[in-house]
Amino acid sequence: MPKIYVLAGEASGDLHGGNLIYALKQAIPDLHVRGWGGEQMQAAGMELVKHYKDLAFMGFAEVMSNLPTILQNFKSCKQDITAYQPDLLILIDYPGFNLRMAEWAKKKGIRVVYFISPQVWAWKESRVKSIRKYVDKMLVILPFEKQFYEQKWHYPVDYVGHPLVEIIDRFLATKPNPPAEWLDKKIIAVLPGSRKQEIRKKLPIMLAITDDFPDHHFVVGMAPGLDTSFYEPFTQNRKNVSFIQNQTYLLLAHAHAALVTSGTATLETALFGVPEIICYKGNPVSYQIAKRLINISYIGLANLIMNKPMVKELIQHDLTPHNLRLELQKLLYDESERKRIEADYVLLRSRLSEGGKASENAAQIIASMFTTPNG
Repeated sequence: MPKIYVLAGEASGDLHGGNLIYALKQAIPDLHVRGWGGEQMQAAGMELVKHYKDLAFMGFAEVMSNLPTILQNFKSCKQDITAYQPDLLILIDYPGFNLRMAEWAKKKGIRVVYFISPQVWAWKESRVKSIRKYVDKMLVILPFEKQFYEQKWHYPVDYVGHPLVEIIDRFLATKPNPPAEWLDKKIIAVLPGSRKQEIRKKLPIMLAITDDFPDHHFVVGMAPGLDTSFYEPFTQNRKNVSFIQNQTYLLLAHAHAALVTSGTATLETALFGVPEIICYKGNPVSYQIAKRLINISYIGLANLIMNKPMVKELIQHDLTPHNLRLELQKLLYDESERKRIEADYVLLRSRLSEGGKASENAAQIIASMFTTPNG
C-alpha cells in the first residue's frame, strides 16, 4: 500500500492540503495518508495526528516562550514519521517548521515534495539553498515562481496553477443569496485583516470615508475569533456600515468594490472579479525595516503576478481618507477604470488556471513519483 505523510501548519495549508489529498486519492485509490493538519485534510481521508492549532506560534517572544513545546513537536513528528515509514513526505508552506523537517527527512532517505513554496522571492532568499538541497520536487502556485527558481537558482520546479481558482469557482457554482439588508444599496467590502493590531491601524481610515458614499453599504468582514464588540467602537454613528463573520466569500460574491488589506484576500478579491484598493499601514519603524528586507515591487499578490499596478496600492503615508476617497470614487463611477481592471482580472485568472486545476495537477505529478526510482 502506497503511503504519504503530509505536514501543514496553518488554516490555509489545511484547506489546500484537503483538496490535494482528495485529488491524490482519486489518482491513487489504495493510498494511505497520515499527517498533521486540520479538519479539511481529515475529511479528505487523512489520518490526523496533530491539529495545526497546536502549532500556531507567531512572533519572536511567543516562539521563545513556547520553545519546549516547539522542540517537542519536532521530536514527536520525527518519531511518528519514522514509525509510519512513508514513501513520500509532502510539506505545505509553513517554512519555519517544514524546511527543518525536509532536511531531516532527506537525510533519512525519505523523498520530499513541497507544495506551495515559501515566499523566498520576497525575503529570506537564502532558504532556496536548503530547498535545492533537501526538496526533491517543488510544486509552485504562482507563475513567476517558476522563473525565479529556474532562471535565478537553476532549480527545476513545476507550476501547477493556483488552488484558490478551483476553490472560488466551486463557491460561485453554489453562490448563496445575500442577506436582505444588502439588496437596497451596492455593497463595498471592507477586509481590514485578521490581527487586532493591523485592524486598529487601518480600519478607522477605511471607514472614515463611509459618510461620503451614502448610497453604498459598507460591510466589514470580521476576522475569525474576533466578535462584534471589538469592531463596534470603529463604527459609532456610521449608519451605512455592518459586519459579517466567516462569510468573506459571500461578501465578495456580492460586492461592487472592495477595500482590502494586503495578503491572500487581495488575490481572492481579484478572483471574484471585484475592483479593489489595497490598503496597508504598519508601525513606522517596522515598515522601514520591512521595506529594506523585502525585495518586491508590489504588496498585492494580483499586482505581483501580473507585474504591474493592476489595482491601486495605498501604502503607509499614502493611506489617508482623502486618497482613499478619490480612489474609491474612481472604482465606483469611472466605467473605463472598472472595465480596465475587470479585463486584467480575466488575464490574471487565465494565468493562474493554466493547465487545469492546481490540486489535480499536483496530484498527478506526485502520483508519477511512485513509478520513478528513488533519487
